[in-house]
Amino acid sequence: MQLKANWSYPTTIKFGAGRIAELGDACKAAGIGRPLLVTDRALASLPITQQALDILDASGLGRAVFSGVDANPTEANMQEGLQVYRAGGHDGVVAFGGGSALDLGKMIALMVDQPVSVWELEDIGDWWTRANADTIAPIVAVPTTAGTGSEVGRAGVLTDSATHRKKIIFHPKLMPAVTLCDPELTVGMPAFITAGTGMDALAHCLEAYCSPHYHPMSQGIALEGMRLVLENLPIAYENPGNLEARANMMSAAAMGAVAFQKGLGAIHALSHPIGAVFNTHHGTTNAVVMPMVLAFNRHEIEGRMERAAAYLGVSGGFDGFHAHVTALRDALSIPANLTELGVDASRIDDLVEMALLDPSCGGNPVELTRDNTRALFEACM
Repeated sequence: MQLKANWSYPTTIKFGAGRIAELGDACKAAGIGRPLLVTDRALASLPITQQALDILDASGLGRAVFSGVDANPTEANMQEGLQVYRAGGHDGVVAFGGGSALDLGKMIALMVDQPVSVWELEDIGDWWTRANADTIAPIVAVPTTAGTGSEVGRAGVLTDSATHRKKIIFHPKLMPAVTLCDPELTVGMPAFITAGTGMDALAHCLEAYCSPHYHPMSQGIALEGMRLVLENLPIAYENPGNLEARANMMSAAAMGAVAFQKGLGAIHALSHPIGAVFNTHHGTTNAVVMPMVLAFNRHEIEGRMERAAAYLGVSGGFDGFHAHVTALRDALSIPANLTELGVDASRIDDLVEMALLDPSCGGNPVELTRDNTRALFEACM
């Protein structure tokens, strides 16, 4: 019997409108008595962040915050956050925000007192065993977007500012001890963030579903996650106060991150270097290249996508699904190509080399080579 795989599933998730009120209890359950709330600059001054800090304060946990998180966070952001964490005598992290804040919060918790650099913990083989697991601080995750799914993941993405490479840093103890998923926190998202993060969730589910690796549980989660996105993202975009659509998108985001342990693919392999070099929004970049990657992989996934289309209520098999994704992208005002996104074609050779080094390559149904990856970038331009 040739089927063999390693599987892992998420943590405690407290889901529902108003669950942010339980933040203090969640910290105490995780053993955190002096949390540092890590968020991004845009969120730091918003009412939802002040509400979270008020809840922590009322629970006797203080109201310390670090907001030096870039859209594509770097090791410099991490070092600045570590200085704040150590100076404040903190004993855990509340990662609060979108993917960037969640990832950087996890990196701060990881690197509080490690004998190795963060780059020595990249998701390669068993590199994670180099870390001292006993010094990793507990994490409570509170997503305020519905896309990345980092709130149920054991890794974080960090950009190496010297090489402009996005690297996936992994350790099993990066899984948050408790995750609070409160769809009310996503209501105030700008429309373009709702669109970009929602398409990120779709990309995670789609690439996991198409990955050739064996993981039937993730396969089923990915398929249902796609359904939730296709049915609810247009509603959340057009009617941002619709809590049911927001809740379903928050579920889809978590499902995508659970599912992609089965694998990601060329969407992410292209998107990671583009984001690192041009500082583009990750989910929006995924959305831009999605139809082109679907066409690139067609001969390996056509039958699988016909079955998915039937489940999703999309007529026309592969072509119908491709058209549906393209129409959704247009309805969300996503740029039609990388040129519109601001990507300079003169950097394609650099982007190709970076894409081929990205770990997402291994989950693509079609093996990525230097020649076909360059052709794919050119098609996306």
